[in-house]
Amino acid sequence: MAFNPEIREVNVLRYLIPLREGGSLPAIVEADDDFKYVLKFRGAGQGIKALIAELVGGELARALGLKLPEIVFANLDDRFGKVEPDEEIQDLLKASVGQNLGLHYLEGAKTFDPLVNQPDSALSSLIVWLDCFINNVDRTAKNTNLLMWHKELWLIDHGAAFYFHHTWDDWEARAQKPFLFVKDHCLLPFAANLDEANEKAKSMLDAEKIKTIVDLIPEEWLGLAESPFESPEAHREAYKVFLYTRLHHAENFVNAAKDARK
Repeated sequence: MAFNPEIREVNVLRYLIPLREGGSLPAIVEADDDFKYVLKFRGAGQGIKALIAELVGGELARALGLKLPEIVFANLDDRFGKVEPDEEIQDLLKASVGQNLGLHYLEGAKTFDPLVNQPDSALSSLIVWLDCFINNVDRTAKNTNLLMWHKELWLIDHGAAFYFHHTWDDWEARAQKPFLFVKDHCLLPFAANLDEANEKAKSMLDAEKIKTIVDLIPEEWLGLAESPFESPEAHREAYKVFLYTRLHHAENFVNAAKDARK
């Protein structure tokens, strides 16, 4: 079966509740498909690059069979910034007119607590593998970015992945290096099957799947995100090369994760 992920497009109708967490100031909104979404704004402090990381990191997680809320492109028109009484939110909405990113809101989900919920070793290992692969610095005990929903573990918020893309300094060398922040990963103590996770992930991901996922990034986003590349096409190609290289050298970050567990 061909790998062909599709991202639906919705229009935001109502701004419901601000989620004052982190630097991205997400919010719960209602869209024209009658569903609620956690909206990540293009005008937030972390900007377009956080949306790119959210999209690519999230769809790579889905390609590995991990549970993740549906990701949608969410269009915001200019009327939202005109009626919001909170000046900070008003500025955010005005700066975010256009295409943003939404994640389906998991009604009733609870924050994952490793002291309460004992995660499966194979699942924990695969999530650790993913976060090493995409350089996701934001899955720690202070902020797990994991939810329990219907007794299953769901991943959210990959906006801090690919942290190097805020400067692109030394990115080609970074692609082969271990992920040093794995020592702080909330699931590392449970990740006793990292070698098995590595084999599984490499069997599920290949260059074609990576290309398909990176090609989901809207060209407008690549054009707006500051980068050292001469064109959006070259910018997109850099993400692909980084991920191709990282997959080929996965043993480097897997061995570092195993050492960190010790």
